[in-house]
Amino acid sequence: MMLFNEIYSVYFNAMAKIIAKALEGDLNEKEVLRIINEKAFSESMLMILPAIKDEEWLVVNKDYHTPIKHHPKMPLTLLQKRWMKALLTDPRMSLFDVDVKGLEDIEPLFKYTDFVCFDRYSDGDAYMDENYVINFKTILQALRAKKKLHIKYCSRLGKVLEGEYVPSKLEYSSKDDKFRLEVISNKKSSYINLGRIQKCSLLCSYKDEELDFIKKRECTVIFTLIDRRNALNRVMIHFSDFKKETVRVEKDCYQVTLCYDSLDETEVLIRILSFGPMLHVTKPSSFVQLIEKRLLMQNNIKELKL
Repeated sequence: MMLFNEIYSVYFNAMAKIIAKALEGDLNEKEVLRIINEKAFSESMLMILPAIKDEEWLVVNKDYHTPIKHHPKMPLTLLQKRWMKALLTDPRMSLFDVDVKGLEDIEPLFKYTDFVCFDRYSDGDAYMDENYVINFKTILQALRAKKKLHIKYCSRLGKVLEGEYVPSKLEYSSKDDKFRLEVISNKKSSYINLGRIQKCSLLCSYKDEELDFIKKRECTVIFTLIDRRNALNRVMIHFSDFKKETVRVEKDCYQVTLCYDSLDETEVLIRILSFGPMLHVTKPSSFVQLIEKRLLMQNNIKELKL
């Protein structure tokens, strides 16, 4: 059983909108697909649309009518409020100045310190460091206001560098537990780890055309997925931060095309391997070779330990 018993999950929020449209008499397959794309995940149509056509959930029939008489409402439960308050104990949340109005007297369901991550590097960013917080919020302001930044930082080789940059986007790696900023300088894009930034300050505004110099480093991997032990749902959650396309090939078998930045290739490789025989990479051959190399390396390490 999931934490909220699925009552207020993405699927149910999408279904609430679908039911509301059915009550208005404006529901059809095209409208259902539009709502799914707007309210849920692109892959949700693989579950929601068949459930409607097969009348599995009984809230909307195959003719797109509903037996429900009133528009569904989604008030927050105490459990949800406690969950939200628990998320706010994560020091990363304070970086975004999240509004906690209405949660002041709510007891968190758990604390961030209750969890120990064993699959993450231990040298993550110092989210509570005063200078880090100042730099982070300055970067957020620059991204929102479309302003350039003057950044002084320490490179991987220990050399102090500084210059004027156009901020493109802020990224987070759960494996490294670090934020990094994609920037443009001299018509070239690069990344700067926020933990290495010593100081940054706002400069003048930039034009959208100045972002056109970003060179795409997008790579693609295609794998087949056998939906056993809820593998499809786990894959969708596990790779929720990546652009992907999922196609049903046959019963309980899906083909997933996953897009990622070349700099994230090792992390994607590790995530795919964590699913074992449930995933089978078919393309490209270079990625298949990476898997073979990784497995041989792990096998050699195991033999050395024995």
